[in-house]
Amino acid sequence: MGITVSQLRSLVRSGELVRVRLGVYATKRAVISTNNDWRRAYALRVAAVVAGVGRDSVASHHSAAVMNGIDLLNHPRPPVTLTRPPSRPSSRPRSDGIVFHTAETPPGHITRLFGIWVTTVPRTVVDLARTTPFMPAVVAADSALRAGMTTKAELLGICDASNHWPGVKQARQVAEFGDGLAESVLESCARVVFHGLRLERPELQVAIRGDGFAYRVDFCWARYRTIAEADGLAKYAGKDDILAQFRRDRLLRDAGYKVVHFTWRELFETPDAVVARIRTAFSSPTPY
Repeated sequence: MGITVSQLRSLVRSGELVRVRLGVYATKRAVISTNNDWRRAYALRVAAVVAGVGRDSVASHHSAAVMNGIDLLNHPRPPVTLTRPPSRPSSRPRSDGIVFHTAETPPGHITRLFGIWVTTVPRTVVDLARTTPFMPAVVAADSALRAGMTTKAELLGICDASNHWPGVKQARQVAEFGDGLAESVLESCARVVFHGLRLERPELQVAIRGDGFAYRVDFCWARYRTIAEADGLAKYAGKDDILAQFRRDRLLRDAGYKVVHFTWRELFETPDAVVARIRTAFSSPTPY
């Protein structure tokens, strides 16, 4: 652009340019736009990496998930992940905090976000499903389906187009297992735990109606008149929330349902115990 080294240094000193990566600078306006917006700040970081390593690189996998607004398990601020074409493979899968993948990115698999190329939502979900364990892959799939950002048909279509790629078999399993009715990361994880421990598949977000009330429950096994509720950290913000939950449980039990609660910690530390409590409820008398 004809800017000399001395001019560049002057712009940095004045604050008009901010160095975000070695040899890569952002305008003051771009940096200010990231204030109080961690997703935009992460996108700026990804854009800086792309500017440094080559614009034929596409933000993908965990980076594309963040930029597309897809929930992730255990990756609130993931490393920058890029996919490069086979004609320009990386000599190392990781370099300077960047994770590289090599694969084709057809025009229908990419979109522009924050000024750079990013894999589309269905391609991102399938990439994660191919390369990560089943549980985090389901978390991403459920999130994308819940938000209406993709459909099962689109996910399976990407699998068909990528049939020869490593991990596509698991990607199909994730696409088929995914359910947009799972309303949180915890509920998605619970679904995977239930599946792994061979618990009968529950219905999600079932409306239970009784005398003067109507509640939607997380998991329901109508055959056994059993409900399971996933209690996240934000569910009980205060005393009123706890009292409301007690009343809710009482009304559900009055309507003939058995109610089992479990927390994030219980699900991950003692999953067998959580499932055992649900199975015990299956076989216990209905509370009329």
